[in-house]
Amino acid sequence: MLVRAYAEHDAAALAAIYRSAVEEIGPRDYSCEQGAAWLSLAPSAEQVHSLYTDGRTALVAVDAQDQPLAFGDLESDGHIGYLYCSPEAAGTGVTPSVYESLEAEARSRPVSRIYVEASEAARRFFLRRGFRVLARRELLIAGIPIHNFAMENMLSRS
Repeated sequence: MLVRAYAEHDAAALAAIYRSAVEEIGPRDYSCEQGAAWLSLAPSAEQVHSLYTDGRTALVAVDAQDQPLAFGDLESDGHIGYLYCSPEAAGTGVTPSVYESLEAEARSRPVSRIYVEASEAARRFFLRRGFRVLARRELLIAGIPIHNFAMENMLSRS
């Protein structure tokens, strides 16, 4: 497994990873209706490419055949917009590898924290990495109530 920079040919695979993660991992913590609402936010390949060419750091974990397994991004202010893993690769260490690379990038910048809006599953992941929950956010997506968590991790400068 290798973590590398996003390339244009990754866009369709990343959009598919997002969808499959929401469809297969999301139901552990969210109802069918909430999952459908969340899926309504799924980016297309074109939207992924547009996001990942806007100046943010976008990283992709790939297998030996250069097929994407997980991806994430870091905006200039320390915000993680996406961190998703293919359900087939969940639990194999690829998501922590992407996150660690994003954190290393954040530490090289003049930012004091990394912050994110995390699903239930992502909340557990980020808590294990030193994040704290700032607030549970109650949202309406397509008229369906759903929640996530505003979280942050203060970066120490050693």
